[in-house]
Amino acid sequence: MKAIQEHEGVAVPLNRANVDTDQIIPKQFLKRIERTGFGQFLFYNWRFDETGQERADFILNQPDYKEGTILLAGENFGCGSSREHAPWSLEDYGFQVIIAPSFADIFYNNAMKNGILPIELPEEYVQQWIKQAEQGKLVLKVDLEEQIIQDQMQKITFDIPAYQKENLLYGLDDIAITLKHEDVITAFEDARQV
Repeated sequence: MKAIQEHEGVAVPLNRANVDTDQIIPKQFLKRIERTGFGQFLFYNWRFDETGQERADFILNQPDYKEGTILLAGENFGCGSSREHAPWSLEDYGFQVIIAPSFADIFYNNAMKNGILPIELPEEYVQQWIKQAEQGKLVLKVDLEEQIIQDQMQKITFDIPAYQKENLLYGLDDIAITLKHEDVITAFEDARQV
């Protein structure tokens, strides 16, 4: 998993509440066996019409937002099923940070386990940034170590559980955490073979 200490990027405004995991990555694209390649299907039913052509009115199809790496969303982002494909598709598309008033619990944890920083902030801050991003390019700078988000005018602090913060700072997924104890695991396995 890629470590996140600081990230600066273009904010993409997705002013919708209750975005569920089937909207993030529709079920017909869950047949892949690897964790990569899902970004092309992100928000598929919103990004493309029935013929597979881009919908000009969807935010990710507009030139100012195609390179966005920070997603601004409404409350209860990632609700619905527990599919881990949702953060896989967001990360594969290029999103590294998601800012919303609230997240579904399972999505929140899955995002952090897959190298995405989900940040919960009061709705007034999120809506302020969504409006700014809808009016023109908005660049935000996120400092995970200091737990600060900065725009051109202000610095906002955010909370994150210490355990998840450390894992994101050092790029530690569940396997990497386990491998930190590889010497103990190896010693145990060696002793069992006797």
